[in-house]
Amino acid sequence: MKKNLLILLGIVMMVLVLAACNGEETTGDSNENTNANTEEPATNDNSDSDNEADAEDITLRIAWWGSQPRHDYTVKVIEMYEEQHPGVTIEPEYASWDDYWQKLAPQAAANELPDIIQMDLSYLTQYAENNQLADLNQFIGNQIDTSNISDSIISGGQVGDGVFGFNLGVNAVGFHYNPALLEEVGIDEIADDWTWDDYQEMSQKAVDAGYYFDTGLKADVFFNYYLRTQGKRLYAADGSGLGYDDDQLFVDFFSMAAEQVEAEATPTPDFLAQLAGPEDDPAVKGEAVGIFQWSNQFVGLEDISGLEFDMAPMPGPNVADGLFLKPSMFFSISENSAQKEAAADFISFFVNDVEANKLILGDRGVPGSSEVKEALKAEISASQAEVFEYIAWAEENSSAMGPADPAGAGEIIELLDSLSEQMNYGQITPADAATNFRQQAESILGN
Repeated sequence: MKKNLLILLGIVMMVLVLAACNGEETTGDSNENTNANTEEPATNDNSDSDNEADAEDITLRIAWWGSQPRHDYTVKVIEMYEEQHPGVTIEPEYASWDDYWQKLAPQAAANELPDIIQMDLSYLTQYAENNQLADLNQFIGNQIDTSNISDSIISGGQVGDGVFGFNLGVNAVGFHYNPALLEEVGIDEIADDWTWDDYQEMSQKAVDAGYYFDTGLKADVFFNYYLRTQGKRLYAADGSGLGYDDDQLFVDFFSMAAEQVEAEATPTPDFLAQLAGPEDDPAVKGEAVGIFQWSNQFVGLEDISGLEFDMAPMPGPNVADGLFLKPSMFFSISENSAQKEAAADFISFFVNDVEANKLILGDRGVPGSSEVKEALKAEISASQAEVFEYIAWAEENSSAMGPADPAGAGEIIELLDSLSEQMNYGQITPADAATNFRQQAESILGN
């Protein structure tokens, strides 16, 4: 009997010990299940909610260059976006052109680039090929709404098979002229189909009347335009070298430019070097009929001069082959960004939101969105409206821009500017300059 009692007590003790052991192993699961069935929030549920809230709180860095007015309105656009997206904070970083790139280079080297970077065409390939920019193809049509933006606008940011910058606006080159002065030198109008021969004839009339016709042709910009009218480009499509083989094209273009200086239809390099700023430009002071430049510079020309100007296309023939819609600048997303989708969403807001663009007012080029352009017609000045009209004409009378400038383009532009100045001084012949340019440019491009 006593033996049976001891056995029974032993069994009871074993059951209690096993129960205690099982309870220790299942404590976490049983607590979570219990809390899930109570009216008060469970401790672990609270933790999950906090984590979800933290996940929605996003901080983005954005960098751009520009003037104070650009800084001011961009900050207002950021504030507008933050109001509509309470979980997003955007930290602005901005500077002048030179300071901007000096600051960006070490950030790139340290993989600390801002999430959103304002990018220029001359640097796009360099940063893309260094794997410092994200390919935006994954966001286009998703986070970035392109339903009102043409493929030709989007392709402006293409490098190789990727799109590494989203076009914020477009420009096109043209001749901005003073119609009153044009009439004074004996010319009624500049036709849309004027030619380089017409240009030289008009220039002589301006000289005979005591005026300059224009203030020169920026070497890389307008030589590339001329090459395009001949079915060539300044750079090969793959960036491996120059995009033309016949140096006579170089000789023809720069001989014409040098002849303009010799005829006093264009100011000498000495004269231009002494100008203190845009306000001293002969076109601004009423001493030249006009100026060849990008369309986004038209409004500033009228503002500084206090004069009225009109816009004419570039001389031809083959204007549509030569003209292209140039991205004024891009927004790129850094490859090191941990918030790429959020960055893409802000870019979409910047290019598509009508109210935001009523603040931007085409400062970064004529908007690519057809809806935005239509909405801004009632908001813009007469000068801006003329730019919009010219871009609309250029959209119908231009060709694809083609690949972005290759890495090393900055050096080549400096080289071409230097040779152009030497030719205009008469220090080197166009033929010798053509040979010199090809040798040095091909070397820069890796050949």
